[in-house]
Amino acid sequence: MRAVEPLEIGLMFWAQEDARQTLRDVKSFGVSGGQLGFPGEMPVAGMGAAWKAALADENFVVTTAVCSYAGEDYADIPTVQRTVGLVPEPTRAARIARTKEVAAVAAEIGIKSVACHIGFVPHDPQTSLYAQVRDLARDICDYCAGYGQSFTLETGQEPAAILRRFLSDVDRPNLKINFDPANMILYGSGDPIEALRSLAPNVISVHCKDGHWPPKGEPNALGKEQPLGKGSVNVPLFIATLKEIGYKGLLAIEREEKDQAQRAADIRSGIALLRQITGRA
Repeated sequence: MRAVEPLEIGLMFWAQEDARQTLRDVKSFGVSGGQLGFPGEMPVAGMGAAWKAALADENFVVTTAVCSYAGEDYADIPTVQRTVGLVPEPTRAARIARTKEVAAVAAEIGIKSVACHIGFVPHDPQTSLYAQVRDLARDICDYCAGYGQSFTLETGQEPAAILRRFLSDVDRPNLKINFDPANMILYGSGDPIEALRSLAPNVISVHCKDGHWPPKGEPNALGKEQPLGKGSVNVPLFIATLKEIGYKGLLAIEREEKDQAQRAADIRSGIALLRQITGRA
């Protein structure tokens, strides 16, 4: 795969059965790079060769393979705690195996980062659950290292200080961050610009996403995602801060709108906004 241009605009998108058609659909937005998500219900064994060929044929670069897991539900904070990522004990073993399976396929494709929402990292490092999550992160980091990959955690479900301590405790050089400013807001986890500066040494990828803070007086509620530039993320300041910390990677727009026509319109407006801010054609 070709190298990513500094602050190249791309898209977070999901794999479908036909790799070439998936890429052509993404390229219809005028981009040729992105992060490739694997839906939790999708079997991934044997997919590597087809995706590697399609990426070469379409001159498309993928920076990150994103894992999701069957049964995840983002309805509200208690539901996220119970169902999302690698922390919930009932699904943990299967999801660790799934993550490693995606890493192996990603390695065949030539993708150097494997990302996921790990789930809510416990705030108290003295608990047995914290030790379990630390150790599973070490295990996946070591597995990914065998392929020359980073294991990359998406932000949002804990404040930056908690995540920074977790990175230190895991103590693996290939444990990295995919920074999503909207998630910091949606979960009420802290100011995204301050968090970005705090986590900067470990940030290797970003999502360009927007949203509003959770409603006041509803402690278990999540905020609402918005089209890029329409929420509480100061997008020009976010891009300026990325430049400030020396980030030169992909700007991957993520939009989770269920209405596909609206999602497409929001992606196009987000691309236009990023082009205006970055000066990229």
